[in-house]
Amino acid sequence: MSALDPTEVFRQEASELFEVLEGALLDLGQRPDDRELVDSAFRALHTIKGSGAMFGFDKVASFTHEFETAFDRVRKGEIKPTQELISVALAAKDYIRALIEDPQSTDDIIGEAILDDLKRFVSSDQPGAAVAEIVEAPPLAPVESRQAGWHLTLEFESHILRNGSNPLDLLEDLCKLGPCFVVPVTDGIPFLDEMEPEDCYLKWDVKLHAACDKAAIDDVFMFVSDEMKLTLAPLEHIEAPAPAPVFQLLDEEPAPVVEMPVPLVEAVAAPVAVQPVAKAEPKAEPKPEPKAEAKRDDRGIATVRVQAERLDELMDRVGELVIAQARLTQLAASGSDLSIKMIAEEIERLASSLRDTTMGARMVPIGSLFGRFRRLIHDLSRDLSKPVEFVTTGEDTELDKTMIECLADPLVHLIRNAIDHGIEDTATRTANGKTEQGRIELAAVHSGAQVLVTVRDNGGGLNTARIRAKAEEQGLIAAGAVLSDHEIHQFLFHPGFSTAQTISALSGRGVGMDVVKRTIENMRGSIDLSTKPGQGTIVTLRLPLTLAIIEGLLIRVGEGRYIIPLSAVEECIELTAEDERSRGRNFLNVRGNLVPFLRLREIMSSSGTPDRHQKTIIISTGETHVGLVADQIIGNHQTVIKSLSKLHSDVTIFSGATILGDGTAALILDVAQLVTLAQSKVEKQHISEAA
Repeated sequence: MSALDPTEVFRQEASELFEVLEGALLDLGQRPDDRELVDSAFRALHTIKGSGAMFGFDKVASFTHEFETAFDRVRKGEIKPTQELISVALAAKDYIRALIEDPQSTDDIIGEAILDDLKRFVSSDQPGAAVAEIVEAPPLAPVESRQAGWHLTLEFESHILRNGSNPLDLLEDLCKLGPCFVVPVTDGIPFLDEMEPEDCYLKWDVKLHAACDKAAIDDVFMFVSDEMKLTLAPLEHIEAPAPAPVFQLLDEEPAPVVEMPVPLVEAVAAPVAVQPVAKAEPKAEPKPEPKAEAKRDDRGIATVRVQAERLDELMDRVGELVIAQARLTQLAASGSDLSIKMIAEEIERLASSLRDTTMGARMVPIGSLFGRFRRLIHDLSRDLSKPVEFVTTGEDTELDKTMIECLADPLVHLIRNAIDHGIEDTATRTANGKTEQGRIELAAVHSGAQVLVTVRDNGGGLNTARIRAKAEEQGLIAAGAVLSDHEIHQFLFHPGFSTAQTISALSGRGVGMDVVKRTIENMRGSIDLSTKPGQGTIVTLRLPLTLAIIEGLLIRVGEGRYIIPLSAVEECIELTAEDERSRGRNFLNVRGNLVPFLRLREIMSSSGTPDRHQKTIIISTGETHVGLVADQIIGNHQTVIKSLSKLHSDVTIFSGATILGDGTAALILDVAQLVTLAQSKVEKQHISEAA
């Protein structure tokens, strides 16, 4: 097991902080008076700056410090964040990310230009005064004044120095909040022969004379909050600290005065040997906050960062275990030993529980994906001059992490198309009696063994006549062919098909929707498309929960066995003698509805005589239903999906393979491809009948 690279750990943590920062900035554009959003952005910046300096990213620390300084007037409430300021702040965030992820691709000139823009937007009529406000320390309060403040007790873990943290630097940052009166507590210092030179034995008692809130103090110690005990109590009446610090040793000889880096700090050390001093002010010691400490401990054990490769490897091992368990169950069923059958059932139960637990560990809330599109919509709305409101629901819906990674690109294309093609410009919306601001809704919800991801816009809807004209122009359909609106809309997913009049940076090449369809089909999903003219379009992606293990229906065709994903199965019926006689038509009458069916024996070129009573499995994808005729339905099967080799890449009707209990392989049928095959056969049959 190799140790993690500390810089890689920093990059991972920085990536999470960038998401927090970006979300806070985008929300700040909509709620400029929300103080918590400003504090959240500053906490993220402060963490990036401190961690960057710790891991040697000096340019990151320097640029972020300048970013903080320029943005400080927003934090003080002196100016309100405008959309222009938010855009520059987002550009600064992108530049910091580039400094961390790919420093070679950055240029100092870009960073300087961004900082100049920041300073220009936050500067007042007298820029010099603004800078003075940022760097000027608050003055000492007079003796007779009554001023708010805090009484702090700081106790660090002994190993804090080994982790690269310096308590004196933290005290210096604390002093920037206001005048401090610092007293080091030395009663924990051991004898010299027992002292470890790298351990911290000092504690500090601090009186902070500043009208700041608790969050500002927490920001100072955010890096070491898990390595210290911090107690806080408000100061009601404050007297000015003594004018000069005094240090005394045990022999009562005066020691040299030690000054903190910030002149506002004054430190006084009480004599160690004087016991009454420790007992003189027992009430001054603030009570600890057990709730806060308990919360910190819970946070420490709540999550564990694990490499994705380890989860993948664990899932592979669980898959092998499921296969071995299936073989054991089959062997136990073939014998008569009850004890073996009991063990097989127990192992089946444990393997199923372990499978569900492992799959649960791979599940990620889809909200982590939804958050990425806020910036995309913000930028597209600005570039196209189309005000757009972005609404998300179902962020807690969980999907396999592999599904989340594969889903990003299709959603990008769908959202870009919705804003570019769907949402009208402001003048058109006003003329049609709509609000000037468009709306994009991104939703996710569980539906059985699937997750439905919906992209909805309130634009003008699809222009069916225009799509049909383009399809006829490209020769995809004959002029005057009778097609439903649903069938016409499917041409949008055809490679190279686009209704855009001109090619732009956003659209016009006919690639985006083709990418969406191919990616979703590779994920064993399907796409539903519905539209209402003048009201908008809804695109629904139907996705399985995972790509690793699925529930399947095991069937037999000839001598071969195949798996159909159970989530696509609607029902199973018997092929009647009347259906057998209608070999030319290949349609089933299912409760008054004509459903096309495929004979799998013909597709698989199976030899031998078909079974007398063949079965039909009705499968569906979206609104389309197709029947698959098989010789036998064996039953439910827990299917561990194995990818096919590159040699089988041209075999489109199979999406993978699995190992059965007897050690033989069974191919997994690709439902989407089979439905497409059935539709093409129906179209050919219509053409032949028309001729």
